[in-house]
Amino acid sequence: MNIFIFLKKEVLKAISKMADNRLIVKLPDVTRVTVESPRDEKHGDAATNAAMVLAGQVNLKPFDFAKLLVRELEKIPAIENVEIAGPGFINLKLSSAFWQEQLKTILKEKEHYGDSDMGKGEKVNIEFVSVNPTGPMHVGHVRGAVFGDALAELLTKAGYQVTREYYINDGGAQVDKLAQSAYLRYREAMGENIGEIPEGYYPGLYLKPVGQYIAQKDGDKWMTVKQEDCHAYFRDTAVKMMMDLIQKDLDKAGIHFDVFTSERVIGETGGIEKALDVLKNRGLIYQGKLGKPKSAKAPEDWEPREMMIFKSTAFGDEADRPLKRSDGSYTYFTPDIAYQYDKYQRGFKNLIMVFGADHAGYVARLKSAVKAVTDGKANLDIKLVQMVSFSEDGQPLKMSKRNGTFVTFEELLSKIGKDVVRFFMLTRKNDSQLDFDLVKVKEQSKDNPVFYVQYAYARAYSVFRHAQEIFGEEILNDLQNAEMSLLKDEGEMSLIKMLVSFPRLIEQAAEAKEPHRIAYYLNDLAAAFHALWNKGRDDVQMRFLEEKNKELSRARLALVKAVTNVIASGLHVLGVTPVKEM
Repeated sequence: MNIFIFLKKEVLKAISKMADNRLIVKLPDVTRVTVESPRDEKHGDAATNAAMVLAGQVNLKPFDFAKLLVRELEKIPAIENVEIAGPGFINLKLSSAFWQEQLKTILKEKEHYGDSDMGKGEKVNIEFVSVNPTGPMHVGHVRGAVFGDALAELLTKAGYQVTREYYINDGGAQVDKLAQSAYLRYREAMGENIGEIPEGYYPGLYLKPVGQYIAQKDGDKWMTVKQEDCHAYFRDTAVKMMMDLIQKDLDKAGIHFDVFTSERVIGETGGIEKALDVLKNRGLIYQGKLGKPKSAKAPEDWEPREMMIFKSTAFGDEADRPLKRSDGSYTYFTPDIAYQYDKYQRGFKNLIMVFGADHAGYVARLKSAVKAVTDGKANLDIKLVQMVSFSEDGQPLKMSKRNGTFVTFEELLSKIGKDVVRFFMLTRKNDSQLDFDLVKVKEQSKDNPVFYVQYAYARAYSVFRHAQEIFGEEILNDLQNAEMSLLKDEGEMSLIKMLVSFPRLIEQAAEAKEPHRIAYYLNDLAAAFHALWNKGRDDVQMRFLEEKNKELSRARLALVKAVTNVIASGLHVLGVTPVKEM
């Protein structure tokens, strides 16, 4: 339960009663009423602006309206104290019994605690990773992959119907180079000395298995065939094998897609022509010449030519964009428009794409294309992910797919582990710089957030094991009905309030599309739990388990169990597996 939504409903009910009882002349428009955290937690658990925004509608001063509203709010069992602050803000303090009662909900809902219906089942398409199928994933792809997957899980938890989609860029010039590179590796596998791989091809050793596979399958079938005549076969085989590599890496990272869409298939099934027809029918395409591009350093590097152009400036872009070159071939942008239109035709109006920060210049034109091709009925939100600075014990790592010298995604996962990689990638906002040292991320200290959170979870389970040794296995049964009123210490109440804030955090993070907020919260929750643990070391009366007080021990075990449920729920969003022992 989001307690602020709960309190807002109670405030609105109280205002309605004021109107029913004719304490105010009419029921005002309550759309601007909010219930939020107070600026200072000493003022209470929540604050509402109701009197400030409604008083004028009923010909009252805010303070006078507030006094009437306070009388109604004081009747609500969950509210312990109501105070008017300043000219009419109202601070609310919830009763200890209300907070303690929320533990039962956390224990009942387990890892589903925090699930929300905010999204109301609305369909969302998230396209991320979409690495060119020209080789295995490297460490430069990790952050976007983890961010996209965690965002998808976060939105799912918030009640959206999410589809994870991978766009296979198998229709461009880079795939032609891949096919030519695979063809050379095939000839090499057949015993030919191919010499040095030509400039612009892919020299990586990862293409050797492609050539060996074709050689074993087809023998010398292609040795006497011109490369251009078997180009499609080598292209398709190489793309499939590269996609198999990519999917295996993604599986190891716990990332799974619902849909794989091929750029080439969209083109071959008339998808590009359909999208262009839509733009033509809306008068958004013309034949013309564009000004000199920024990439042309000198006048002789460029000459104006007649081409097909999209009026992207009509939708906020800084310049109109070419769709067809003077030679009749489509630009890189055109298949992307067709892909967005394809998603819209499949019923998606909420589109999210995860781009590397180096693609920032592409954002405006793609957003303009979505507005144009869907007549403004679809919305595209592009999340930019900054590069990660990888190092190992302070020494920077370098990578390059084309020359084959890079650290692969799979190598990183094998060396560090899925959970550490995923958690660390979410310890900063997606558009902020992130430093990742392969040595430091494995340190077992409170400065390592993934260790700190996992240790809190494991530490909680050590409490459960100790409890069973003292009281027997039955002590952990039916914790939902423990006497929660025994949890009176300030540290216990503070921890309970932090746990109960989790559903609201999920909704806020989903609305902002910021899964890193979950990682921050889990780190804070772990700190609060460790602090309560340490309090028991200094004060025996604050230990989770007291042999002479079984009921108090059960109540504290209920609190500890609630901590594990919320940590597990948050880690699930991040794609990290909680561990019971370390």
